[in-house]
Formats: sequence, structure tokens, C-alpha cells
Amino acid sequence: MNDRQNRKRRDIAGEITNRIIAAIEAGTPPWKQPWKSAFGSLRPLRNNGAPYRGVNILILWDRAGEMGFENPRWMTFRQAREHGAHVKKGERGVCVIYYGATTKEVESGDGGDAERTFRFLKSYPVFNVDQIEDLPPHFYAREGGDVARTPPPSQRRAFFERIGADVRHGGDRAFYHRGEDFIRMPPYGSFDDPERYFATLAHETAHWTGAPSRLDRKKGRRYGDEDYAYEELVAEIASAMFGAEIGLPPDHIEDHAAYVNAWLKALRNDKRCILKAAADAQRACEYMMTLACGHLPGAGYPAAAVQLECAGAAGVPA
Repeated sequence: MNDRQNRKRRDIAGEITNRIIAAIEAGTPPWKQPWKSAFGSLRPLRNNGAPYRGVNILILWDRAGEMGFENPRWMTFRQAREHGAHVKKGERGVCVIYYGATTKEVESGDGGDAERTFRFLKSYPVFNVDQIEDLPPHFYAREGGDVARTPPPSQRRAFFERIGADVRHGGDRAFYHRGEDFIRMPPYGSFDDPERYFATLAHETAHWTGAPSRLDRKKGRRYGDEDYAYEELVAEIASAMFGAEIGLPPDHIEDHAAYVNAWLKALRNDKRCILKAAADAQRACEYMMTLACGHLPGAGYPAAAVQLECAGAAGVPA
């Protein structure tokens, strides 16, 4: 066996999971960063302005928070060179992932040959625009302050009404009732501010997408079991992704000990759990955005642009 064959294969899923576990234990899961952006997007963006998807959002949120990057745009070393720019000396990239597939011939049960498709996970490094010099000016351009980008509550309400969930108000708890398919929310006025109300509604609406008649995610039978913890993880990540699309604060997460311990148990039992949860969260986010807007918004939409377009489609004045 040569050195290349003997070399231990890199455990990409394990590395990602270990970083997420460490962040949760530190009280700073990547979907709970209380940032705001003056660059027009809270979602990490590719070189061409297209948003990253799935677990790559969490990876880049995590590292952006750790490194203090505000710019949402990331690119490879080669892409920077194609723009006539260069990565600053000493800067280190962040590895994002992609899934691929390859087809190989294998021996079939009857002794013949058959083609079989194998999926694989690979990683490659990207650099934040803040790590790169001499890019065209538009990569560094800010798009104005946060106050100017925050839509009024009337537009927020119209946006959620277009999703079409049955939302009932009353009591002092927020939850989704799967059996009767409705969302219970405390009265609007009982929240500290409108953003907190809509952020909580986003979380419960993420649960709503998992019903059998929609995305059909498994739901745990009791508080604290593994399926219950997984669904809560999906809803937290989905509501953060959704909030990034429409400019909602991502710091409303119910991170008390029971949830945190259940998340940690699920992640430690399955190193691919966070990849699967992020993928399910991405589907939930896209499901809500499609219902609210009639289509998925274009790549790199500023939060206010998404809100204004969707609310305008509902006939609500700005």
C-alpha cells in the first residue's frame, strides 16, 4: 500500500460537527449570531452573488462571526485572481463543502457487471471579501443603514399571511399543534417589540412546514427525545435562514438546557446530523419563501427588497 492509499481520509462531516458542537457549548451556535449587515444581505453569498445553501450557510456564519467579517461575499483564490485581485498575505480560507456523484462498475449478484452511483462529500477553501485586496469597488460597497432596510409591521404581517398557515392568538406560549395543524401565538402586544413577534412566528411556521401534507418531517413524540430535538434543530436553523432573507433578528432561539443537551446528543450520535438538519432547514425556508412570494427570490436580494416585493404583491402599501 503506497503513502497516498495509507493516508487517512479527511473526515469533513466530523470536522463540521465538532465546530458546531463547540459553538453550541459556548452559547454561540452559528444560527444565533445577533448581527446586522450594511451590505444588503445576511446570507453568505458566492462570487456571483448567488446565496450559499444548507450547511455552508452555518459554516460561513460561524467563521464570519469568529473572524469579525461583515461582508457576506466569499470566493475562491482563483476567482479573486480572475477579478484582478489577490488574497492578503497570511490569510487563511474557510472550507465549504459540496456533494458530488460518480459511477463505477461493480460485480452484480449474478456474476456480471453493473453500474452503481456513489455520492461523495468534498471541501474547498473560500475567502471573505474582507481578506481580498483590489477587487472591483462594488464588492466592498455598503447598501445603507439597518433602519432604512427594516420594513414596517404591516408588511411583515402581510408577508406571513401569504404563507397561509392557520395562526391563532392567545395564551402565553408559542407552539405549532401538529395534530390540528395550527400555530398558537401569544398576543402581538405581549412581545417586547414587533421583530421579536415575527421572529417567533418564523420559528413556529418552520415547524408548520414539516406536516405530512407539506414536507413530511418526522416529529418526536415527547419533549427531549431525539426526533423532537432534531425537529427543533431544523426549525431553529430554518427560521434563521428565513430571517436572513427578510431581515429578522436571529437571536430568539429557545436555548435552555433541555434543548441544548438534546441537540448535543443528536450531533454526537450522528456526525452527519447537522448536514441533514441544515438541508431540511433549507427546504423549509424555501417552502415558506415560495408561498409568501409566489417564487423564490433572486440571488442576493437585500432583505428590504424581498419584503417590499412580497408585501407589494399582497397589495399592502409601503
